[in-house]
Amino acid sequence: MGDEIAGTTFTRAERTRYREKVRRCLDVFERMLAEDHFETTAGVTGMEIELNLISSTYQPAMANAAVLERIADPAFQTELGRYNIELNAPPTTLAGDSLASLEQSLRESLNRAESLAAGAGSQIVMVGILPTLAREHLTGDWMSENPRYEALEDAVLGARREDIDLDISGLESLRMTVDSIAPESACTSVQLHLQVAPQDFAAHWNAAQLLAGPQLALGANSPFLFGRRLWAETRTELFMQATDTRSPELRNQGVRPTVWFGDRWITSIFDLFEENVRYFPALLPQITDEEPEEVLAAGGAPKLQELRLHNGTVWRWNRPVYDTVGGVPHCRVENRVLPAGPTVVDTVANAAFYYGCLVAMAGDDRPVWSRMSFATAKANFDAGARHGVEASFYWPGYGEVGWDELILRELLPLAQEGLASLGVADDAASKYLEIVKARCQLRRNGAWWQTEAVARLEARGSSRADALTEMTRLYTQGMHSNEPVHTWPLP
Repeated sequence: MGDEIAGTTFTRAERTRYREKVRRCLDVFERMLAEDHFETTAGVTGMEIELNLISSTYQPAMANAAVLERIADPAFQTELGRYNIELNAPPTTLAGDSLASLEQSLRESLNRAESLAAGAGSQIVMVGILPTLAREHLTGDWMSENPRYEALEDAVLGARREDIDLDISGLESLRMTVDSIAPESACTSVQLHLQVAPQDFAAHWNAAQLLAGPQLALGANSPFLFGRRLWAETRTELFMQATDTRSPELRNQGVRPTVWFGDRWITSIFDLFEENVRYFPALLPQITDEEPEEVLAAGGAPKLQELRLHNGTVWRWNRPVYDTVGGVPHCRVENRVLPAGPTVVDTVANAAFYYGCLVAMAGDDRPVWSRMSFATAKANFDAGARHGVEASFYWPGYGEVGWDELILRELLPLAQEGLASLGVADDAASKYLEIVKARCQLRRNGAWWQTEAVARLEARGSSRADALTEMTRLYTQGMHSNEPVHTWPLP
């Protein structure tokens, strides 16, 4: 969704031509896979962190244009809501002390951005859903100035042909009808990229799907929405509902949502792009002048922009990515499961755990997905999002098992093994995996800290709104301390 859009409305003829062009791109992509046109270097990683802007009173600050102007760094970009920005870390390998270097560079970038944002009356906070966000914040002039966001909203609402119903039942419940995709802007995440050779993509994607449930139990950080305590990681359900192009009747027919876990293990990256084309109508049917067949025949690397743009509007939790760098095409797995925050060190620890497990599981001679149904992996994902530190999963060899026991006994050793295979220094691997280990032993993550803090403040007589504001103040202090969230004191 980072690609620019020239217009916000599209004719029926343009949609027809776009469908034809996407299918041509898919055919060229299939040829490129068959003829080995891809960069096969693996292990290059990337990270994107979506951030919230808050005022001195810890309310959303609709100031991203002014903040980005002051930051003046292309690593920081706009996001859907005026209170959102995004930080993009440069691609790197994980070998040696690169994890520690990544932590340092992220902290330096965020500290610099924070000091500059202050000049626009804003602070920066990393959290899955901003706890102080209220419905009234998402009315009026809430959307960032970018044609692609307006085009996306028009496309989603045009496909639905009615307003969006939000219905999330958790410890408390939320039901409301909204006339825009504004609630989607509440969902701020960390996206982890890993470049893989095309022939190894399926194993890595299948492994990433298996890890989604444990990732959420370990890293949930979005328990509150519009003042209600819902899921440990409410962001996953909110994102699905806020961008749902289906009417209730289409949902009842089993039509797939655009925010999608998937419904099967794959054997090739082609499976995912082919599913996109087969199942999902275009939301942003913008056509380029590229003739992909001619570019490939001339020995070039076609951009396949129509296929890439279409892929960018199917929000899989683990998304396939086709891209070209320096005229050389490559494939990446983009993991979109984790929320932002709570701290940079927690974020890097989550990344280390994910990359280590992913690489080790993908190289297994008898992979876990050969012994688990896809529906079970989806059930684990839902359990991790709903229950966080109270989640349990089904896992081969264990049956029903608590998330903490599964990670401590099964997944942490795999993460250690995978990081070693990537050349990560022992000291670096140990530092970040020890954070994961402690989080499991104490059964504490960001969602746990937020809910416990609010419960204590309310027990002392604070209203929910006041408790959320004070908790956000304390959360922001903890974030700036860069001490792992499992060590944070409670009020």
